[in-house]
Amino acid sequence: MAELGKMLVVFGILLAVVGMVLIAGGRAHLPIGRLPGDFIWRGKHSVVYFPLATSIVLSIVLTLLFWLIGRFTR
Repeated sequence: MAELGKMLVVFGILLAVVGMVLIAGGRAHLPIGRLPGDFIWRGKHSVVYFPLATSIVLSIVLTLLFWLIGRFTR
């Protein structure tokens, strides 16, 4: 049970860090969510947003981050 508690604390800290990075990125006017390749379709009464390029960039960054964490925790 202690292992689960440690894991939850680590994920909570990681989530807080990601939140702070997103807040800082918004204040620095980084184009997160507005990259070329993010599709927006505006209809009469609806908007469909598909962040394809943002998802790919986020996936690459998280893959590298988790690879580095795994590499140094062995």
